[in-house]
Amino acid sequence: MAGDKETLLSMGFDPARVDWALRATNNRGLQPAMDHILENEGKPIPDPNAAAPTSASGSAGQPMDVDVDVDVDVDDEDEDALRRLIGTKAGATLASSTEVDAKSIKCSECGKVFKNTALANYHAEKSGHDQFEESTEEIKPLTEEEKRQKLADLREKIAAKRSVKSQQEAEEARANEAIRRKSGKDISKAKDELKAKELVKEAEQKRREKLEDAKAKAAVKAQIEADKKARAEKAAREKALRDGQPIIDASASASTTPAVTASSSSGTSGRDFKDTRLQIRMASGGTPYTTTLPSDATLREVAEFLAAQTLSVDVETVTFAQHFPRKTFSRDQFSKTLRELGLTPSAVLIAS
Repeated sequence: MAGDKETLLSMGFDPARVDWALRATNNRGLQPAMDHILENEGKPIPDPNAAAPTSASGSAGQPMDVDVDVDVDVDDEDEDALRRLIGTKAGATLASSTEVDAKSIKCSECGKVFKNTALANYHAEKSGHDQFEESTEEIKPLTEEEKRQKLADLREKIAAKRSVKSQQEAEEARANEAIRRKSGKDISKAKDELKAKELVKEAEQKRREKLEDAKAKAAVKAQIEADKKARAEKAAREKALRDGQPIIDASASASTTPAVTASSSSGTSGRDFKDTRLQIRMASGGTPYTTTLPSDATLREVAEFLAAQTLSVDVETVTFAQHFPRKTFSRDQFSKTLRELGLTPSAVLIAS
């Protein structure tokens, strides 16, 4: 990797050995490459291309074997130029003098000295400097103690980077956990609201079912009472026929008698009573509703009481009537009190 190579070069290791270490460790990381360099420090560097030794002809046409020990990484163009220079006597003389005199490369812009062209190129890429010159200043190789110090510093940097990375991962994990908890709370809140709505619906449904059951039971009970009454009337008629007595209409007497009794049983006049006991019957049948209201209560309050007892009654549409004495109360009279409407202390109203 480029980052590992730059780090090793900045520590002062030879570029050729850095390349050899990265190739040998298959770029597995910084630590394996550093271990390879330290283990093979005194060993020769193998040629990656397995190139054969180069032979060049002198000016006299005789082959001349030249062994060149170059401790730098050069590209193909630099290598070809070097071989061309070595191929002539003048080039050989110039190269030998250069090897004797130039021991490093110096940046003319910042004054830094580099051991080889690879480090100089690296400096040029990072700083943007392009003015370099040869220098006779010799850069001493790192001692074992300096290498160990470099290695320790590098390990500290790696540990610091890992620590920073672990902290970042921990912060990301906490943020993700907070997001997960918030979404969980939102989902839980939505579920609670939905459950509350369902409970309200169930309660309303149970209330309606209860009212319907009560109506059904009242209807059955009313039918039973009607059957009993019919059988009693039939038996009374048959007995009257047998005894030769006149036949009395029980239904007519029943409708008039309670009203007369109610009015006569009260010792107070129609204007002096404080409360009115009402029995409200539905025109459709069923169990009557009873309540006691102040005589100053309005007819609308009676409608509101009835609407609270059954869902089939609406305050805005319900009407009332009285069989005895026969009266029909219009909606314009809802604002009048029970006393003003002439209702007795015990009255029967028919709601429809």
